[in-house]
Amino acid sequence: MNQRCAVITGIGVVAPNGIGADDYWKALCEGRSALGPIDREGCENLPLRTAGLVRGFDAEEYVEARYLVQTDRFTHFAMAAAELAMADADLTDHPDDPYGVAVVTAAGSGGGEFGQRELQHLWAEGPHHVGPYQSIAWFYAASTGQISIRGGFKGPCGVVASDEAGGLDALAHAARAVARGTDAVLAGAAEAPVAPYSMVCQLGYPGLSTAEDPERAYRPFGSDAAGFVPAEGGAMFVVEDEHTARLRGARPRARIAGHTATFTGAARWADSREGLAHAIRGALAEAHCAPDEVDVVFADALGVPEADRAEALALADALGDHAARVPVTAPKAGLGRAHCGAPALDVAAAVLALEHGLVPPTPHTADCPHGLDLVTGGHPRAVGLRTALVLSRGLMGSNSALLLRRP
Repeated sequence: MNQRCAVITGIGVVAPNGIGADDYWKALCEGRSALGPIDREGCENLPLRTAGLVRGFDAEEYVEARYLVQTDRFTHFAMAAAELAMADADLTDHPDDPYGVAVVTAAGSGGGEFGQRELQHLWAEGPHHVGPYQSIAWFYAASTGQISIRGGFKGPCGVVASDEAGGLDALAHAARAVARGTDAVLAGAAEAPVAPYSMVCQLGYPGLSTAEDPERAYRPFGSDAAGFVPAEGGAMFVVEDEHTARLRGARPRARIAGHTATFTGAARWADSREGLAHAIRGALAEAHCAPDEVDVVFADALGVPEADRAEALALADALGDHAARVPVTAPKAGLGRAHCGAPALDVAAAVLALEHGLVPPTPHTADCPHGLDLVTGGHPRAVGLRTALVLSRGLMGSNSALLLRRP
């Protein structure tokens, strides 16, 4: 990044274990799991039994009625998280210079629930019964569009489509927009892939766990790892130029110091070792950070043995001997993988970890045969933290590494 330094000043979270950054962080530190049976209508006979569901979320508390009818659940999450992030950053939703505020989101699953409902109207009742918003609500770009329209934000908006890793790439895109002159960017990702149509689309993933017991369904890095479970939710952030943020009295919570993305091919987990290691090295180089300066790693943690092994080897390749000493955590083991929303939630956890000097534990996993110092045991570990590395890989082959520093 250049002299305009991108910092995170606001965090908004909608997650299976809590709504709002405070509730989310408390649940992570307590090692609470939010995985449970899928009880959504139409999902009863599907082989996928366990997921991380956002419960107790009332979209009407965060989204005006005129937007609710136009949008899918994944956009409701994004709009709510954006509202929470702006409140956290004390950023008004109608700025004096609308061209100084941008929006960047990532999405992989889109609006499956809305799209399924309208397609059922089409099949059962005919085209005149399909709502006019079908054309936009399902689209992966809907969240960026609706957040920018709602807030009157006219800066360089965008959408990142790079598989699950897009949740990190969106933040890097925001940081580079700030470096080029944009004062503030609302960035992040939220997903809602737990609806019948969306779930059927996911059944082709070979790494998907079909275990019924939530305690055993997703155990990344464990000797009994047997796949991952899906989830919904995500996080949005206010990313600003540090100087501009301080001038308006905002508190920088973390600095986006470096990022690199690579691609190694769909489900080629052995090859992801090289691609992920390259991404880590690139993020370290951009941040002018030595490997032994990394204080904590928020792992991708797919829960597929071959993929977990490749990630551990990638860390060893990029960090050297330090890879065996640095604390590694995967709080998403208690949430599930919310596609692009998963690494966004990890970034929220990483920022909060830097602030509190605590590494949250990895739920469900009791052992780690991959030579990593995995934080387990249901309790956070107190560590002096200045630098956090967040990793993500997508099922279609994207790899991403983002480095955060305490300001």
